Amino acid sequence: MSIQFKSIVDLRAMLDEGSISASELTQESLKLAKKYKELNCFVTMNEELSAKKANAIDLNEKDSSWLSGIPLAQKDLFCTEGLRTTCSSKILSNFIPPYTATAVKKLEDAGSITVGKTNMDEFAMGSSNETSFFGNVHNPWKKGYVPGGSSGGSAAAVAAGIVPAATGTDTGGSIRQPAAHCGITGLKPTYGRISRWGMIAFASSLDQAGPLARTAEDCAILLNTMSGHDSKDTTSLNSDVPDFLENINQPIDGLKIGIIKEFNLGDLDSQVQALFEESKKAYEALGAQFIEISLPNISASVPTYYSIAPAECSSNLSRFDGVRFGHRAENTNDLNDLYIKSRSEGFGDEVKRRILIGTYALSAGYYDAYYKKAQQVRRLIKNDFDHAFQSVDVLMTPTSPNTAFKFGSKGAQNPVELYLEDLFTISSNLAGLPAISIPHGQVNSLPAGLQLIGNFLREDQLLNTAHIFQKNSDHHQARPNLGDF
Repeated sequence: MSIQFKSIVDLRAMLDEGSISASELTQESLKLAKKYKELNCFVTMNEELSAKKANAIDLNEKDSSWLSGIPLAQKDLFCTEGLRTTCSSKILSNFIPPYTATAVKKLEDAGSITVGKTNMDEFAMGSSNETSFFGNVHNPWKKGYVPGGSSGGSAAAVAAGIVPAATGTDTGGSIRQPAAHCGITGLKPTYGRISRWGMIAFASSLDQAGPLARTAEDCAILLNTMSGHDSKDTTSLNSDVPDFLENINQPIDGLKIGIIKEFNLGDLDSQVQALFEESKKAYEALGAQFIEISLPNISASVPTYYSIAPAECSSNLSRFDGVRFGHRAENTNDLNDLYIKSRSEGFGDEVKRRILIGTYALSAGYYDAYYKKAQQVRRLIKNDFDHAFQSVDVLMTPTSPNTAFKFGSKGAQNPVELYLEDLFTISSNLAGLPAISIPHGQVNSLPAGLQLIGNFLREDQLLNTAHIFQKNSDHHQARPNLGDF
């Protein structure tokens, strides 16, 4: 029996009824990964350990929790004890961590099986998955097209049906944008909802782990397990975690959805606009009300983000110096030469660019003008959202200005062209708010995503709003034709 394109809910039912074992399920997932190797979803496979764990689960018939025996893929910036973690960078290409990230450990303690580590933009810096040391990830919907970034390998693995779900991280849209481009569901929770401990940092005040899956229902299952306070992470929120699965299926009659006036959707592709209008009508048919709201400072989101994120990146990546772990240059003259050569050889162009920008922004005489000023604007953006949520329950935007594009077609001459791909997603990271992308149709046979932004710690409402849409549509059931792979 094929497991391809099955959801967690589907696979759980198969396991419970005995039509498949955890071992068979794991082996099928590993076979699919090999079959579609050309997608380049995975950096490292975990065949031996995953098979061993699956066998142990089969022997323990009492364990029938939601995730027991379910194969998952982990983005390759989550540390995994004994399993290579590279951040898709040369500088960490042989790094094997001595511990496992809290988010992954929680999933594995719940019985899930890590079948492999997924390809990504190097150190999560990118919107197209074209900056990886291990090569581009192909979009399962069209060979030679980007899957979105930075969690492109995770999104592609789920879209291709290799695994039902995967972990990702989102600093400025890195879960939602690849989810949109690959036609799946991706959730960025409230900042601090999921522990960042063991997650190799890009920008510490923006990074957030989250799930990518076929449905909002599956995302709720994963969020239940991944959430919760972690004493090892000082930014982890010590707040109650509701049962997100229990809270879906609520009627949305009377739900107030905000449309952001400052996002001029008239500038978008006409087909992207048309899909957005169709989704509005679908929600109205379910009883939702639309209200135009203003976020006066949201137009400053992109420059604000690209002042803060590179600054924090330059600080976080200073630890990769060729001394303690990671790539070390050979034939160096002294310690300073070791630093320079190791980092020059180990980092790719985009990472170097952001380190240089960030170092400049934090340097003496410029800190106040750039990083401090950006943090002040960030507060204004957060205040705008707080004000908006006094009159609406959720906000709705397209996830991306466009669908997936060809390798090399954007950003080659002007990196800002790629930075603008995150136009609709960045603001929720700056404000620390939860947001989800769900598929809502296609443009020229490529998936398009619809973004919903929720209030602080209101993932329950966000997931319910997404789930009700999916219950009444079939966009999330569309599957790519993988014949070219």
